[in-house]
Amino acid sequence: MGAKLSGPRGGKTIEQNADINVTPFVDIMLVLLIIFMVAAPLATVSIRLDLPPASPPPPGAEFEEPVVVNIERYGDLYVGRGDQLTKTSIASLPVDVCAALGGGACQDERVFVRANAEVMYNDFMTVMNTLQQSGFLKVGLINEDIE
Repeated sequence: MGAKLSGPRGGKTIEQNADINVTPFVDIMLVLLIIFMVAAPLATVSIRLDLPPASPPPPGAEFEEPVVVNIERYGDLYVGRGDQLTKTSIASLPVDVCAALGGGACQDERVFVRANAEVMYNDFMTVMNTLQQSGFLKVGLINEDIE
């Protein structure tokens, strides 16, 4: 910012120059732009990922429905595959899930949980904790669009 000094009696008065010098600002922005343009490719990390080729299932192979635990609005629980759901309770949930999976090493199989939109959070977490405490660690959540 500049000023001109001149007075009323032949002396000096002050006139201010209100022009803003943006040259230093533009210089700094261009330097930062160049720095970021050089540094951005260095910041990207690439991971080599070898995926197996996708192949369709063999002809005649049957798809097995997953085991689903349905939690209804008032806490009612249903366990089963597809449309064959049976009513259960929290106390017998691990046994019924294992029976629906076919017994054996049932804790190694994946179980899906579907909850109604109006289910209380406490009811949902009770089911999740019961499954976890019973050894079912491969639990998937089914999400449905809410209209």
